[in-house]
Amino acid sequence: MSVLIFLLVLVALILVHEFGHFLIAKRSGIRVDEFGIGFPPRLFGKKYGETLYSLNAIPFGGFVKIFGEDREEVDKDDKDISRAMFNKGRWAQATVLFGGVFFNILFAWIIFAATFSIGTTAAVTEENKNFISGQELVVAEVLEGAPASEAGFLAEDVILGISARGEAIQNGNADEVASFIERYSESELTISYLREDEEGSVSLTPVLGLLEDESAPAIGVAMVDVGELKYPLHLAIFESGMFTLESLWAVTLGILGFLGNALLLSADLSQIAGPVGIVSLVGDASALGFVTLLSFTAFISLNLAVINLLPFPALDGGRLVFLGIEAIKGSPIKPKVARMANGIGFALLIFLMLAVTYSDVLRLVG
Repeated sequence: MSVLIFLLVLVALILVHEFGHFLIAKRSGIRVDEFGIGFPPRLFGKKYGETLYSLNAIPFGGFVKIFGEDREEVDKDDKDISRAMFNKGRWAQATVLFGGVFFNILFAWIIFAATFSIGTTAAVTEENKNFISGQELVVAEVLEGAPASEAGFLAEDVILGISARGEAIQNGNADEVASFIERYSESELTISYLREDEEGSVSLTPVLGLLEDESAPAIGVAMVDVGELKYPLHLAIFESGMFTLESLWAVTLGILGFLGNALLLSADLSQIAGPVGIVSLVGDASALGFVTLLSFTAFISLNLAVINLLPFPALDGGRLVFLGIEAIKGSPIKPKVARMANGIGFALLIFLMLAVTYSDVLRLVG
């Protein structure tokens, strides 16, 4: 089931990307010869106007065939030669190349707007607390060897209450529970929790030296207040837009950081996931519900946008670099040079994908 969901997500995101190229090419007056779902061999095709819309046998995405994208494939005597992509201004060509990235970002925004208006699990902040319902205190992380770990606490446990020396707090927030722990730092604490619909309780005593401030008592858990975040539609559109930009920036920094480490030969492949790893992650996300799967899809869309914009041959970003070079030198890059660069770039991408997939498999079997 996870593989099927992964394929649906992959096809949707690639089609959104290709539709961005398609739509902007059309609006720029460039002829589009084919828009395909899947990859050949072709199963079915129907022509509307000048464009063939096709359904193909290999269901791993889609493609758009833009007239004049490859200069060497165009007959100089074609009646539509003026509508070839290479005969349009460089700004028009750049917008077509950027169109796929833009549509992936736009798609992520639309998904986040939908989840923000439907309702999604989120951490409570000062800014969103008035739009949160069903607030719970959740254990985000347990420090190994700390009292909480020794007592059996696990990440995702929900803290229901805490008591010591006849005083108790029920359904408190993170600040209230932290203050209680500090107040009764030398006492045995009893903490009740909920785990997978079953209640339990543990007894433990705070210790010193777990935090940066070594004089502060702690039990060794990171706690976060979470609840269902739901905005009215007009606020959902705005807040999701800001969240999309913040997420895009975080994704960009993460990818650039990984590539920087890769250049220094110190990259950790466990930080990224290939197809096998993403299948597993998609399965986990879908198990948590439709809204979680939607949010995960939006994050993959942002990753796809950033990766495609990297200045690397065979990617949209690399082709934008070629376009910039052509603008500076005032003439097209020789097709042979472009083909060689794209071929090398594509080979390196395949190598990276295989390396990441190998890492995914090792993680799964190990």
